[in-house]
Amino acid sequence: MIASEALFRKASKLPRVEIFVPPERVIGKDTASGIKSGIIYGYAGLVDGMVKRMKNEMGTDPRVIATGGLAKLMHHVSDVIEVVEPNLTLDGLRIISNNL
Repeated sequence: MIASEALFRKASKLPRVEIFVPPERVIGKDTASGIKSGIIYGYAGLVDGMVKRMKNEMGTDPRVIATGGLAKLMHHVSDVIEVVEPNLTLDGLRIISNNL
């Protein structure tokens, strides 16, 4: 969200696009669909690439869990995200506080 907001602010002539639903196609037919595809599928590629590199470096195959505001969207377009846990941070804090 932060990167796309910066894009819209710095390039004022570009149309602002809604990124909460993935586009039907990777190749956009107009400026707005191209921007939307680039943001969503570009970040999915970034996530997939980083997870692949981390797995190679670790030598293991850990479970990939997404959390945060756009986790559900990324889950639909990423090849590596296995599950979405929207309350992962809060659940972790609850577990820690219960063990103090």
